[in-house]
Amino acid sequence: MKKSILLLCLFWCSANIFGQDYFPENEGVKANNNNYTAFTNAKIYVTPTEVIQNGTLLIQNGKVISVGSNITVPKNSTVVDVIGKSIYPSFIDVYSKFGVEQPKRKPGGGRAAQYEAERDGFYWNDHIMPENNAIQQFKYDDKSAKELREAGFGVVNSHIHDGIARGSGVLIALNGEGTDANRILDDKSAQYFSLNKSVLKKQAYPTSLMGALALLRQLYNDADWYAKGNSDTKDRSLEALIENKGLPQIFEAKDKGHALRADKIGDANGIQYTILGGGNEFERITEIKATNATYIIPINFPEAYDVSDPYQAGYVSLKDMRYWNQAPSNPKVLAQNSVPFSLTAYDLKSLTKFKSNLMKAITYGLSETKALEALTTVPAQILGKSGKIGSLKAGAYANFLITSGPIFEKSTTLYENWVQGNKNIINNKDIKDIRGDYTVNLQGRSYDLAITGTVAKPKLAVKLDTLKLGSKLAYKDNWLTMSITTDNASETYRMIGAVTQEAKNLSGRLLLPDGTESFFTAAKSASFKEEEKKKSELAAPKVMPITYPNVGYGFTTKPKQENLLIRNATVWTSEADGILENTDVVIKNGKITKIGKDLNAGSATVIDGTGKHLTAGIIDEHSHIAALAINEAGHNSTAEVKMEDVVDPEHMGIYRSLAGGVTSLQLLHGSANPIGGRSAILKLKWGEEADGLIYNNTPKFIKFALGENVKQSNWQSFSRFPQTRMGVEQVFMNYFQRAKEYDTKKKAGKPYRYDEELEVLAEIINGERFISCHSYVQSEINMMMKVAEKFGFRVNTFTHILEGYKVADKMAAHGVGAGTFSDWWAYKYEVNDAIPYNAAIMQAQGVTVAINSDDREMIRRLNQEAAKTVKYGGMTELEAWKTVTINPAKLLHIADRVGSIKVGKDADVVLWSGHPMSIYTKAEKTIIEGVTYFDLKKDKQQRESIKKERNELVKMMLKEKAGGAKMQGPKQSIKRNFTCESL
Repeated sequence: MKKSILLLCLFWCSANIFGQDYFPENEGVKANNNNYTAFTNAKIYVTPTEVIQNGTLLIQNGKVISVGSNITVPKNSTVVDVIGKSIYPSFIDVYSKFGVEQPKRKPGGGRAAQYEAERDGFYWNDHIMPENNAIQQFKYDDKSAKELREAGFGVVNSHIHDGIARGSGVLIALNGEGTDANRILDDKSAQYFSLNKSVLKKQAYPTSLMGALALLRQLYNDADWYAKGNSDTKDRSLEALIENKGLPQIFEAKDKGHALRADKIGDANGIQYTILGGGNEFERITEIKATNATYIIPINFPEAYDVSDPYQAGYVSLKDMRYWNQAPSNPKVLAQNSVPFSLTAYDLKSLTKFKSNLMKAITYGLSETKALEALTTVPAQILGKSGKIGSLKAGAYANFLITSGPIFEKSTTLYENWVQGNKNIINNKDIKDIRGDYTVNLQGRSYDLAITGTVAKPKLAVKLDTLKLGSKLAYKDNWLTMSITTDNASETYRMIGAVTQEAKNLSGRLLLPDGTESFFTAAKSASFKEEEKKKSELAAPKVMPITYPNVGYGFTTKPKQENLLIRNATVWTSEADGILENTDVVIKNGKITKIGKDLNAGSATVIDGTGKHLTAGIIDEHSHIAALAINEAGHNSTAEVKMEDVVDPEHMGIYRSLAGGVTSLQLLHGSANPIGGRSAILKLKWGEEADGLIYNNTPKFIKFALGENVKQSNWQSFSRFPQTRMGVEQVFMNYFQRAKEYDTKKKAGKPYRYDEELEVLAEIINGERFISCHSYVQSEINMMMKVAEKFGFRVNTFTHILEGYKVADKMAAHGVGAGTFSDWWAYKYEVNDAIPYNAAIMQAQGVTVAINSDDREMIRRLNQEAAKTVKYGGMTELEAWKTVTINPAKLLHIADRVGSIKVGKDADVVLWSGHPMSIYTKAEKTIIEGVTYFDLKKDKQQRESIKKERNELVKMMLKEKAGGAKMQGPKQSIKRNFTCESL
């Protein structure tokens, strides 16, 4: 009774919904078709987990009326018997370009950058375009729709793939029979974001990843300010952003690290993004899961590299080889860790690869149920449309697939893809299955025929006894065409015939080699059976284990903290105790707990330091390794950007620096602007994710710069202020005055627009943030100190400071430290007066001096760079060693934690094979907080392991090639090495 009432209610609702046809009809009699279509005797997947055997699906007016095993079929129904077949919900792609013309980059463009926006009445940055609506550019594309339907899709969600804030999307049913009046399911389906600038807009800012992240942070702050009615001007971009905040928010990350960066933006603003992944989420699955985001996952798995040439194979990194092997396991790993995700055809070169790649993911361990969820219910949930799409529950759109069997089986044929109740034939479901074994007699000779393949696309193999002959087969709409070529290829038999459902054998017209017509009958001897897969085919392919990080020299398991007793070493304390001979050091819970002789540390691991030297870990005050970007050059002040946003924990420079005894560094912004970005103070914890490298309670630093770089002397750009050293001073004066006024207003409790850039500059005035200033020429050094004194703060560090020896007394009086090179000079005009005695002269005047690298190679030899101060200037060995340990620690305000061997400090130490400043000495162990991140002996073992792993991966790729797989050419992927001037 309840089912009957429900059926009547649904019938009444659907009749009313589709009855609201107020358009006039001028081409015939106006009438509505309210008949039903009932699909009976099917295996119906209502949802991926709700399956009905021998069920009935009843549809009317483009929607599901009811589904079940005991459905009463109304009299005015067309009944379709699909016995032996399966019905699934059609697929949904959440991340598509369908029907929306995508912007193309304009040709040309001058050398001078465009710093201002082109638009009035919109946001100040042209790459922020939330006012864009994809529906305004939508045009239904029949050809693309057909391709998508053939791949199983019934609904796609499209948007304009351009800009950082991209506007709203449009949700489309791939209904070729309908019009936009019914195929547009939602003309504002979601709001989209990315980290990429518009290809149409030429505004320079942002020029970097960190700039894009800062722009998004400021955008949300400005939207909040605007929403509260605080703005005197109209901003159509902010109004659109605010209006769209109730829509699903989708962020294009395309990388595991970018996903974590995007999630931070969302968390700070109370937004849970749905994130487009990059396929490498498996490498950081714990952190990915912690975002609590739903992901949209591409399955554009890389092709194997052609490594048949051993010399060219050497160009392919282990990381890239591994990724080829590991990438297909990404969906499985996400599912195993309960990370919700949908799948997308985005970035596939061809839709024909979609099913094969999906089946590959299943071979690698993704369950068929999870795969189906990722294409139906999960994308529906992402878009907030679970009641309308993604299932075959009553009331949903009649979007479904009819297949010959399990949808993810290779041999399964997709027959029909119904969209909004309209049938789209992919393969004729009424075609007879002719697969099997046959015998045909042609002019007295008996031929064996084996027809395999799929129902819709069968394949023919012919033998005469044991000899395989040439043959061709075409089969469409129950018409068969075959040809058989004899063993000497001189004669061909051609056959054509109609196939009937009742007939067991194949028969028809035969054309003999001499042109004579006759008849043939191929007698069926056996039905087709799927070949049983070999155990090797059923087993999941071998997937190389993940390392931390997932590159060469990564750890198979993250190293753990140990309690250590380093016995009988020569200990360089970098403290008043100086150098201690035959001394023991105890490390417990990541701290130095004892220093002395004949110490006991219970169950601690004992390391024999006899004949070896133990020092505090080297600290590089000025570095540009382990970053994804260095300069944000879009403005002359970029205090809003953070190097912490672009830490690259997989950079090999980390491992190589550890091998040189470096344990900490300051990752500085470059010198493109007078006011640069905020620093990241890092511990080189190889194997941790980016946030794990950043110091706890990290001191606040920022990069300033003077000289040739900031006035753009060396790249002939004349469109940005400042262009002179005088102009540089005025930039500082102007920004600090504005920051002072901003801070005064804030402290007075008056309403103010949050400005991240001015917040940072106010921290400097208030003594909460410290400046590391790129500097060369004495006049500018004096200028910078005077500006600081005018606003009541001091410069913390002058870095480079190659004319520091000229103003060392003034530097000491101001209280500024120096981070300098040991003996670099004359590499550009403003360095002509540099001398190698610079460090010693400044130190003699009471300036705290550090020797830094500013170079990915020099950072590995800072122990030797420190030794040069003994030669140039006569420093003692101990004072020289302090320039790379306690002195940079003091400059970075971390001397209470690191920089010397002292009880209570972090156990960041290095055990050297000999005198730490000798060119013959190697770092044997580099330890951070009691964790050994570099071990010379293990390094040698890793080199052998890498060789073995590469060899195994090469064999796998050669096997792929031998099996006929499409390959990609060998290529070298090299991470860019940054310097101060890198843009």
